[in-house]
Amino acid sequence: MPRRYTRREVRARLDEQTALGRPIVAAGAGCGLTAKCAALGGCDLLVIYNSGRYRMAGLPSLVGYLPVGDANALVLEMGRREIFPVAGDTPVIAGVLGVDPTREMRPLLEEVRSAGFSGVINFPTVGRMDGAFRRALEEVGLGYAREAAMIALARELDLFTLAYCFTPEEAEMMAASGVDTIVAHLKTTAGGLVGLQSPLALNDAFEAVTRIFDAARATAPGVLCLAHGGPLGTPQETSELYRHTEAVGFVAASSIERLPTEDAVLAQARAFKSQQITPQRRTQG
Repeated sequence: MPRRYTRREVRARLDEQTALGRPIVAAGAGCGLTAKCAALGGCDLLVIYNSGRYRMAGLPSLVGYLPVGDANALVLEMGRREIFPVAGDTPVIAGVLGVDPTREMRPLLEEVRSAGFSGVINFPTVGRMDGAFRRALEEVGLGYAREAAMIALARELDLFTLAYCFTPEEAEMMAASGVDTIVAHLKTTAGGLVGLQSPLALNDAFEAVTRIFDAARATAPGVLCLAHGGPLGTPQETSELYRHTEAVGFVAASSIERLPTEDAVLAQARAFKSQQITPQRRTQG
């Protein structure tokens, strides 16, 4: 089992990075190899949730929102069998489905903690949903407020907390719950074989991020503010994020494992296949 850090210890590690002028980078890891490489590369946190497993199986990250498996059980299994053995000293964060109606949340979070996770993030999240379906979820008690309650309980249990927020209202709610880190979510990462093809323009993304950060800091001035997804898929784009917003870091998921893997495997496969051999005479057999 990896070392489990307390909430204060995780925050101290992150504050040390920002004091040195270095961004906080949390790596979404859908397999052990990603986790190992991200830790060796200096990432500050490893974040595991069900969509990571699906995207590294060649499927869209959005599959994590479909009823194809038990999101919370999958994360516990991934942590114990695949991520913890290679994480080294890097704190590992669990993606918890906070609206899971089949579990009592306190025992689940206690299991997450005892398994070795140092923190949690609200994923899958109803924040990604909108329209009539989102309204229906809210009406039947499976809304975003239930995720905020999960975050508050996790803090009580000394787990470091991150929250994906899609709107200023959600950011305000999470800040009031005592969350340690707000992550402005710009929807699914664009590009590649299974990513979105029509993300927000960068300028629009920066404006959305700023509105979310402002709402969170109005309630909790000391909250850490990170961003994720949408048009932010490369270090060049996150460099612009830091220039145009007050973000102190980035949650990389598809951008750190799916997109680089697609590029590397495609390039290597094409390079191997482009070579020439001596033509062989076909033998009768």
